[in-house]
Amino acid sequence: MRTTSVGVVRIATKGPGDVSGLMTMIDSGAIDPNDILAVLGKTEGNGGVNDFTREYAVAALCTALAPHLRLSPQEVEHRIAFVMSGGTEGVLSPHITVFTRSRADQGTAGVAGKRLSIGMAHTRDFLPEELGRSAQIAETARAVKAAMGDAGIADPADVHFVQIKCPLLTSDRIEAAGARGNKTATTSAYGSMAYSRGASALGVAVALGEIAPDIRDEDVLRSHDLFSSVASTSSGIELMHNVVIVLGNSASSASEFEIGHAVMTDAIDSAAVIAALSSVGLGIAPQATAGRELVNIFAKAEAAPNGSVRGFRHTMLEDTDISSTRHARAAVGGLIGGLAGTGAVYVSGGAEHQGPPGGGPVAVIARLPD
Repeated sequence: MRTTSVGVVRIATKGPGDVSGLMTMIDSGAIDPNDILAVLGKTEGNGGVNDFTREYAVAALCTALAPHLRLSPQEVEHRIAFVMSGGTEGVLSPHITVFTRSRADQGTAGVAGKRLSIGMAHTRDFLPEELGRSAQIAETARAVKAAMGDAGIADPADVHFVQIKCPLLTSDRIEAAGARGNKTATTSAYGSMAYSRGASALGVAVALGEIAPDIRDEDVLRSHDLFSSVASTSSGIELMHNVVIVLGNSASSASEFEIGHAVMTDAIDSAAVIAALSSVGLGIAPQATAGRELVNIFAKAEAAPNGSVRGFRHTMLEDTDISSTRHARAAVGGLIGGLAGTGAVYVSGGAEHQGPPGGGPVAVIARLPD
């Protein structure tokens, strides 16, 4: 029985505070604000610790949605999952992707196959000394399973993308841990982003049975053979817990959309991007396959930690002017943009334990024919 209907729309933005596109769709009735479950966005910041475009974008969206939902902006932020990924280097274009979920209407009896479904869950707040360690892994695994239940997905094989927003360390948080006699995984705020992303990704892998649950603290950022093929994690200063969004296909969904994925083995793996497009019945640009329409592509990118791509040396890790995550986003964004025919794709940097070293998952959402 089809119980839910999931919608997804990509909206271009003129800046991190631009909500005009979303408000236009709400005013026209194209989007019911009460149905919004999650918003994933790309903002034109630097993607680092001091990337305040993420918080600015969330604040603008919460303020704009508050009157429509009859809630305070703070209540909106607790009700809707906002995941902003900073950094639109190269051809990447700032945009938001809005996911809605509502009850399926009675006219969905003819819907066949599994369709796009979405679920959400939160972990508890973490102590600073728990970030990048087994506590974060275990709590994330629990939240992923809860989000799968919320999405109506029982089989891990039907999960195609797990987006997580996770915390990072600041000097105040590191000092607070020290005052309790505890040490954090790192004393670098920037380095903590990788620890948090990596531990969160390992939590996804544990929840989906991709790896065994006996992960040690020292495996984080060291055991590169341990990874999830569907995890996408992004660190931010604005929270101390993990927000987990599971995207997959479910027989309980009457959505007109479908999601599939593949795994890039390195930053120039065009075959994987083509395979991800093919998994939802699409070809490379221009996509005109059986009336199907590309909605968005979600991918992770990182500079290969061994310093080479297919035997040739890269300099992304040695550039003291530009962060390697910015290099990687630009490279992978250009590759995917060329194959997709658009730069308005969601490419997030920092793929620790998210796909094999130097690679990462790539998921595609397509609208199906009427």
